[in-house]
Amino acid sequence: MKIGLPKEIKDQEFRVGLTPTDVKALVDAGHEVYVQHSAGLGSSFEDQQYQEAGAKLTDAAKAWNCDLVIKVKEPQESEYNFLRGQILFTYLHLAGAPKALTERLLVSKTTAVAYETVEDASGRLPLLAPMSAVAGSMAVTMGNYY
Repeated sequence: MKIGLPKEIKDQEFRVGLTPTDVKALVDAGHEVYVQHSAGLGSSFEDQQYQEAGAKLTDAAKAWNCDLVIKVKEPQESEYNFLRGQILFTYLHLAGAPKALTERLLVSKTTAVAYETVEDASGRLPLLAPMSAVAGSMAVTMGNYY
């Protein structure tokens, strides 16, 4: 499978959807991984680390032109044209996203899997739980700040 890792472009978003270790595991399993140049810099991962893990460095268009695209945040308006029916794995939060994103996902026939909806066998949300824990602990700090 061709797996793409585009750079996050949402304002103040510095995370990346895959670490070089993740990329190595995917490459070792027989997948091709295309990482957009500088995709990991905000998370302190250099392009060279991704290359050493077996990724092919590329531009945004090629990172999106894959069977599976892994992101952290929902596609931004400037990325809508990259949606072409692939599988998209990301935090979508469609209830708070622009209606145009939902419409574009439907029109493009993109299979969108939202991290926040993935349940384990017990019905828990293992991908949302860590973010909720961080948000909960930050709430007191932010309340004190303001």
